[in-house]
Amino acid sequence: MNIDYAELANHVGAALGPSEWMVIDQARVNLFADATGDHQWIHVDEDAARNGPFGATIAHGYLTLSLVNRFLPELLTVTGTSFGVNYGCDKVRFPSPVIVGSRIRARGEIVGVDAVSQGTQVCVRVWVEIEGQDRPACVVDTLSRFFG
Repeated sequence: MNIDYAELANHVGAALGPSEWMVIDQARVNLFADATGDHQWIHVDEDAARNGPFGATIAHGYLTLSLVNRFLPELLTVTGTSFGVNYGCDKVRFPSPVIVGSRIRARGEIVGVDAVSQGTQVCVRVWVEIEGQDRPACVVDTLSRFFG
């Protein structure tokens, strides 16, 4: 959804998305493990994970969270600004694991728009869905700041 900066406050409650589907493959999980130093076997050891609680390797929760930043521009584009920044996140949850090989995508909702010093803060609640699953992989309230 494209929203003009001056109109943000009129879109609280607006549904966003869905984004395009994305496959979570083992190569991406391994790169994340290398980047973070988190080489727990449930993420990187395919043989051990086959006999583990999920029957396969799973994506790191924080990998799933980091991909929200990839999905956000597909969900919301704010026009009429000089720039925007990621301000952070509020409540984050990981209700379901992402089995490697699964496809994920995001949906969102604008849940808050507030004036801040020299700009506007937008809270978008993002649900990262797993194809074929009822429960999301991640639910997060993202905070972005836009400046006119």
